[in-house]
Amino acid sequence: MLYSLCHPDSVFKRFLILALFFLLAAAEITLVQVMMLRLHDPQVTAWMRLRQRQALAQNKSLEIHHTWLSLPVIPKTMQRAVIAAEDDRFYQHHGFDWDAIQKALERNEEIGKVKRGGSTITQQLAKNLYLSPHRSYWRKFREACYTVVLEWILAKDRILELYLNSIEFGPGVFGVEEAARYHFHSSARQLTLDQSCRLAAIIPSPLRYKVTGNYVSNRARNIAQIIGGPTAVQ
Repeated sequence: MLYSLCHPDSVFKRFLILALFFLLAAAEITLVQVMMLRLHDPQVTAWMRLRQRQALAQNKSLEIHHTWLSLPVIPKTMQRAVIAAEDDRFYQHHGFDWDAIQKALERNEEIGKVKRGGSTITQQLAKNLYLSPHRSYWRKFREACYTVVLEWILAKDRILELYLNSIEFGPGVFGVEEAARYHFHSSARQLTLDQSCRLAAIIPSPLRYKVTGNYVSNRARNIAQIIGGPTAVQ
């Protein structure tokens, strides 16, 4: 009896059963989490908690500023600017933009380091809501799982609404409403084309870039050209 339990084949089978159990449990948890997003607007994300932990590690406190806005009241220019800047095929793909990933890999190979990732809005949303910026194969696997479920369960407009309300725009600043207040002292409802493009331009590094900086001004001008309003960006 003891021999049969310790036999390599038996141990391997028990390991497979245990691994399958954990995978099924993880899949169920992921499904429930995403299902809740159909009716619930998340007020706290993994990214917010991460920033607070980072501040605490430096013996500082970080107040989170986050106000939810439904998609219909967010200006179309803001929506189009973010899509143009971060994921121009958002409404065409199913969570992964393979062309963008291929281009990112080629670009990274040219410069000899990982500079671009080709992540879609859905992938970024998965990371912001549930994960962390830590680079690992396991994190990318979990991100991919969340991405598949998000695209399966939620409509594209809902994914965009969640993204616009969870993305980081400054120190403790999350979502387009607080971004507009922090950077332009107005509501997101009153964002101009210029302001929308500038906010979209800082998304990759909102703690590094300023909305009035030269890099952001140039990138905002390019974004405006893509969405059809170049003369509005100064």
